Amino acid sequence: MKTLEQQLSGYAAYHRDRRNIATHFVGIPMIVFGVAALLSRPVLAVAGGVPLSAALVVTLGAMVFYLALDVRYGIAMAAFMGAAWWTGAEVATHSTALWLTFGIGLFVAGWAIQFVGHAFEGRKPAFVDDVVGLLVGPLFIVAEAGFALGLRNGLHEAIVQQVGPTLIRSAAASASVR
Repeated sequence: MKTLEQQLSGYAAYHRDRRNIATHFVGIPMIVFGVAALLSRPVLAVAGGVPLSAALVVTLGAMVFYLALDVRYGIAMAAFMGAAWWTGAEVATHSTALWLTFGIGLFVAGWAIQFVGHAFEGRKPAFVDDVVGLLVGPLFIVAEAGFALGLRNGLHEAIVQQVGPTLIRSAAASASVR
């Protein structure tokens, strides 16, 4: 398995335009919450008041991945993913119309925002080349938020050294990246 630095650097290489990164701060949580909602039905069983569904299995699997990469980020991701799972489980208790509108609406809108960001970037999404990018994306926004707060500066510097600084690309530069 790749290290935390390798995973984040590989993902960051597809995300150097600040506008693209900004869209990810909106689009990725929408996608994560939408998927959590959609996977929260059907409830297969209830154990100790906890609804057991595909959403719980996927959330727990993702948490194991994040904790294996890094304990500190794993804890932060457990909070984020846990919030998405809980919200999805709550939404799934409502009408089918509300559940589908919430889940599909967030999922589709989140991806639309992502693709706008990648138009700024002038590069395809990372998951096209490595499906693990679907798991690294949420971690990337948590890491970027931490970097903005001055956390994990050594990791941030290592990533920038490997893939370069973030910037705002001109239309001509974006076209040449493709």
